Parts: sequence; C-alpha cells; structure tokens
Amino acid sequence: MASMKEQAAISRLLSFLQDWDNAGKVTRSHILDNFIETNRGKTAPELEQEFSQGASLFLVRLTTWLRLTYMTGLCLEKILKSIGIFLSAVSSNRYLVEFLEVGGVLTLLEILGLEKIKEEDKKESIKLLQLIANCGRKYKELICESYGVRSIAEFLAKSKSEETQEEVQILLDSLVHGNPKYQNQVYKGLIALLPSASPKAQQLSLQTLRTAQSIMEDTHPSIVACVLNVLRTMHLEVQYEAIELIKDLVNYDVCTALLKGLVALLIPPVKETSKLQPKILNDSTVLQLTAHLPVFLQQAAAAKAIRVLARSNNRLAEEMLHLRVVHSLMAAMGNTDHSNSQRQASLTLEYFVQMFPVVEEHVRRSMGEKLYKLFLSSAEDLYMKIDSIQADILAANEVNVTRALNLSGLSNSNMGFYLGPRDQDQRAYATHFQEDVKGKE
Repeated sequence: MASMKEQAAISRLLSFLQDWDNAGKVTRSHILDNFIETNRGKTAPELEQEFSQGASLFLVRLTTWLRLTYMTGLCLEKILKSIGIFLSAVSSNRYLVEFLEVGGVLTLLEILGLEKIKEEDKKESIKLLQLIANCGRKYKELICESYGVRSIAEFLAKSKSEETQEEVQILLDSLVHGNPKYQNQVYKGLIALLPSASPKAQQLSLQTLRTAQSIMEDTHPSIVACVLNVLRTMHLEVQYEAIELIKDLVNYDVCTALLKGLVALLIPPVKETSKLQPKILNDSTVLQLTAHLPVFLQQAAAAKAIRVLARSNNRLAEEMLHLRVVHSLMAAMGNTDHSNSQRQASLTLEYFVQMFPVVEEHVRRSMGEKLYKLFLSSAEDLYMKIDSIQADILAANEVNVTRALNLSGLSNSNMGFYLGPRDQDQRAYATHFQEDVKGKE
C-alpha cells in the first residue's frame, strides 16, 4: 500500500516538473503564485513531503531560470520569493548549499546594480542576502568576499524607497556582527556612505555606524571629517543621528580632533560666507537661500552639538574652553545671515556662562552691560532683539579665557591643544563682519 502511495507521489512530482519545463512565461508565473501561496512558512521536511522528497529538483529549476532571466527582470520578484521559501525553511541548510553552489550570492549582488530592475525586485534580493547572512559567519564572509559590501552600500545610496533602504540597513547590521574578518570592511563602507545625497541613507548609515563603532576597537581617521560634514544637512533626523554618533566618538582616540573640528565650524571660512554677498546685494530673492546655505546649517548644528557634549560631560566643556569656544560662540551669535546659528550659539553660550564664573566675567566685559542683560533675560530670543551694531560687537569679539582658566586650575596641558593657525581665521572672520556692517551703514 505504501509503495503505491509513493509511486503516486513520485508520479505527481514528475508531472509537476514536466509542466514547469514545458510552460511558457505566463504559466510559470501562475505556478509560482500557487507555490508561494501554498508553501510560505513551511519547514524543510514539509517541503520534502510536498515534493515527494524531490524539493531540490524544483529549487534547481528556480535557480536556473533566475540565472537565465534576472537581467530582464522577468517574474524576478516571484522567483526570488519562491527561493526565499526554501532558504527560510527550518532545517534548510541543504537548500542553502545548493543555492550557493550555483553562484546564488553573486547573482543576488548583481541584481542590486542593474538599473532596469524594479525596486521591489531588488528588495527581495536584499531579503535573500539577509537570510544567507543570518546563517552564520562563513556565509557573511562569502558575501563580503564577493564584493558584497560595496554593492550593498551603493544600492543603499541609490535606492529611492525608504522601506527598501531599511531592509539594507538590517543586512549591513547583520554583516557587522559576528564577522571579525570583514567587520572593518563593513565599517569603512558605512563611513563611505555618509556623503550620500540620500538623507535616509545618511540616517541609516549613521545609526549602523554607532553599532559598528561599539564593536571596533579603533576609529578610522576619516570618520571625523565625514561626520562633521554631515552637519551641513537640512534634515533634522540626520543631524540628530550625527550628533548621537559624535557623543559616542568622544570616547575614542578622535575626541581631540572632534572637539577642534566642532569649534572650528562655529567660524566658517570667509571664502564660504562671502560667496553670497554680491548676489544678496543684487537680488533680494537670494536672501531666502541664505537660510539654507550648508555652511550656516553646519555652524548651527556645531553649536548645538557642543551644547550637547558640554551638558553630558564637564571635562569636555573644559577642554572646549581651552579651544576658545566662547570666542567662537559669540562670533556665531553675530551671524545675522542665519538666525538659527545665532539661536543655537546663544543657548550654548548661556550654558557655559552658567557653569563657569570665569566665562561669565569675560562675556559680560566683552558684551557690555546692556547687551549682557539682554542676553541673560532671554538667550534663545536674543537674535531677534539685537541691532546691527550689537551683532558686530559679538562677531568681532576678542574673548580669550584660556589664561584665566589655567590660573583657575583648568589646565589643558595634557591635551596638547594649540591655537596658532586658527587665530588668523578668527581675525579674518571678524574683519569680514566688520566690513559687512560698515557697508550696510
């Protein structure tokens, strides 16, 4: 009796495979629809029972058709979903090995780089790569050895679908865990994504970088410049993730470079800020653009980041004082071309004034009693209350509390900071604002 059942099952399998082999595109599409609907979530033993211990015979047909047609995109999403049923099945290691032996990983990675392929198809490719990566270290290494990190990162940067980009993030996060041989490659790939034109790609890269950095013992030299450059973004969700990463990075060997970089951003190079001046004089509509000039967005974000760091760690606040952060914050408060820079710098200066009496003394002396009282009454709204002369006083300030800090015992001798080249930039910036105000008068 069992023999007759087995023969009947084998006969059904052979008939099914013959139908597949003889079918055209439309019929195969229907066969895939039925397969996906009836077999989703099944275990490997259940699939074997469904195919009379011959499930691999159907899988090999799927992989063969995939390799023949993936460049055309024909039924690609359905093929990938069908293969996913095999790879996601419990106890599916045999199916995984069979798929990899025919170059499955390379095919999936190539799909990501094809321009004519639909986004939905590429998302299914990413999901299959997730399944493969989650099977263990050797499979993650296989993806990386196939130049997978580069292909995946490039796809994340180019993808137009946020849902798909989030799937890519899951894959990159998987590749950075339990993959000591190639985790540094993934880490560098994430850093390379930071200049991306896609805000979502930047946001997800920053999030994953925080995880990757916690695994890595050291930082990459380029991470400071890349993260600081992200602060030019108009997107607050990206700025938030960048500041969160900066909070993590100050615990590593790049702390000094980060703090110096943040303080330097408070006083943009004169060549950057003067680019708009002729246009502003000739065309009033350009005034609308200055609010989004990247260097000013970066200035405001730097002031905010400095406040976040200072509040989180008093030692960092002291170190930034030695970098003349007070002088730079006051200069940013005088930037009448960007109100948010003024607001963020004013709020940050308020914190330093409240925390350090020596700062309060120097700021009061530099501002004068009238402006200082105005500052104390409402630091957040100060930018709306000051006139052009007061703005010039702020921009051209020469506050330097370093000596007083050293006398107070807040020495930075162990940090090795120096201020030589920055002094020239600060004077040039102040002169630029003075000339600008004189021109307005």
